[in-house]
Amino acid sequence: MLVVLALCGSLVSTVSAPSVGAAEERRTAPVPLERLFDNIAVSDDGRPAAADFDGSGASLSARDLTAAGWAPGRTLTVQGARLTWPRRQPGEPDNVRAAGQDVRVTGRGDALAFLVAGTAGTETGGPGTVVYANGTRSGYRLTAPDWRTGPLATKAVALPHINTPGGQLAEQARLYVVTVPLTPGRELASVRLPRAAGLHVFAVSVRTATRGWTGSWTTSTGGYAAVGPWTDRTLRLVVRTSAGGPRVRMRFDNTFAAAPVRIGGATVAVRSSGAAARGTPVPLSFGGEESVEIPAGAQAYSDPLGFAVPADADLLVSFHLPGPVPAAPLHRLAQQRSYVSEPGDHTADGTAGAYTSVITSWPLLAGVDVSGGPGSVVLLGDSITDGDKSTVDANRRWPNVLAGRLLRQSDVPRYGVLNQGVSGNRVVTDRYPGDGVSTDTAGVSALHRFDRDVLAQPSARTAIVFEGVNDLRWGTSAEQVIAGLRELAARGQARGLRMLAATILPCAGETRCTAAVDAERVAVNEWIRAAGDFDGVLDFDSVVRDPADPARILPAYDSGDHLHPGDAGLAALADSVDLRLL
Repeated sequence: MLVVLALCGSLVSTVSAPSVGAAEERRTAPVPLERLFDNIAVSDDGRPAAADFDGSGASLSARDLTAAGWAPGRTLTVQGARLTWPRRQPGEPDNVRAAGQDVRVTGRGDALAFLVAGTAGTETGGPGTVVYANGTRSGYRLTAPDWRTGPLATKAVALPHINTPGGQLAEQARLYVVTVPLTPGRELASVRLPRAAGLHVFAVSVRTATRGWTGSWTTSTGGYAAVGPWTDRTLRLVVRTSAGGPRVRMRFDNTFAAAPVRIGGATVAVRSSGAAARGTPVPLSFGGEESVEIPAGAQAYSDPLGFAVPADADLLVSFHLPGPVPAAPLHRLAQQRSYVSEPGDHTADGTAGAYTSVITSWPLLAGVDVSGGPGSVVLLGDSITDGDKSTVDANRRWPNVLAGRLLRQSDVPRYGVLNQGVSGNRVVTDRYPGDGVSTDTAGVSALHRFDRDVLAQPSARTAIVFEGVNDLRWGTSAEQVIAGLRELAARGQARGLRMLAATILPCAGETRCTAAVDAERVAVNEWIRAAGDFDGVLDFDSVVRDPADPARILPAYDSGDHLHPGDAGLAALADSVDLRLL
């Protein structure tokens, strides 16, 4: 069943001039959030009665928070936003119950991020107001899932226990990061919180991480899987750039994790061949340090580094894991061989000798950004976008071919191309449940990963949604898929993105692609072409179907499984894109 969640928030309205009545004028001046703390959410395990988060005496465990890396005063980066966990000890006020308070928040960015949870037993929220330094305002709607029953697929972190006066419960507590859009380019002055029973705010900040950067490479975390285990090993991952630039930064994601992970050191180099670098790998830093601990559910960006990133080239991103690392967030289907070293920190090695093992996934590394540039196009998809059945190590996924086309022309900006395809992914149903170690790495649904994988990407301009065949093959109706696609279009457009949809490819001949499934596919495609919910349509169905049998892929484009195009079919998809639509 399709569940529509308003987790990303929404922009309600923008007013070009202030309109302040007498009641507004009598309001006190905005103050920092921590001066408004009026609720105690965190207790020491030995003194659970010192906190009462939900009005019934239940609270978060300070020990669990520390174990997850969420210590008092710790700055966490989630969905590109830097948020500070309250610098309060257990038993001290550490959050605000939203009741229309005016909070001082400054800065310019694309979104306002809230660290929140609800205690109403269901999701809760309401409208609020953003006030800009020039006196203008915009409205937003903030919605927070419940801390005990909300979806694990969209959580920032889940903790394994809940403290109560009667004892500790082995029940998960959830915290969420929710973003709402800001008017581009305007300096923020303050934000008025909603009036919403049971809506708790722990932190708020302006997301600025996307400004001044273009995404050159990315991948989506599809799950949290057993690895290695790795102790004192160096991973050397091979990634293919799209846009180039004079400075670079890396993003490591500890998505879905329950514990922190430490990167002991990291380097970047242009690849020569295999695991060998062209020249000496250059060290990365994190807040001026060579190593970084990434809390559960959080991210770490490396410091900007002066390093000439070539367009359409292979980089080697090497990072040492002191360990032990028995499980990690990863993208399973890389269609690219990367490398694991023998014991030791081999990040500085220019040669390949220490890299004695091969992996075909991308653990932990989630993004490569270059400075400047025109921004990026984000491709939200399933295994066809992921490159399943394309030639390994050859970069013949259709996003790679599209990136090459952009680089060879000058009619439109040479955008970075970000491949957010996840093999097995669906529009409206989670494959990976969103929590815990799992063998399923097909990801949470497109609806649940849209904020992280699209809206939080650096300088995203356009998004292409190319999903739905997996939903239909596993019994989701055309009506449900259409509802999900419609929601994705609306959420992207509310953030200023140009939203494009690609029609679903034929797949007759594959076991689950029955005549009934094809009828549902045709219905979805007819809606995509006619409805107008998206800003443009890429009719990929018409590009690869067999004119003699429109329910099948043309044999010349078929990889052989009748579901995935081969190299020629993927190139045909990319070559069919009207670049002006981007």
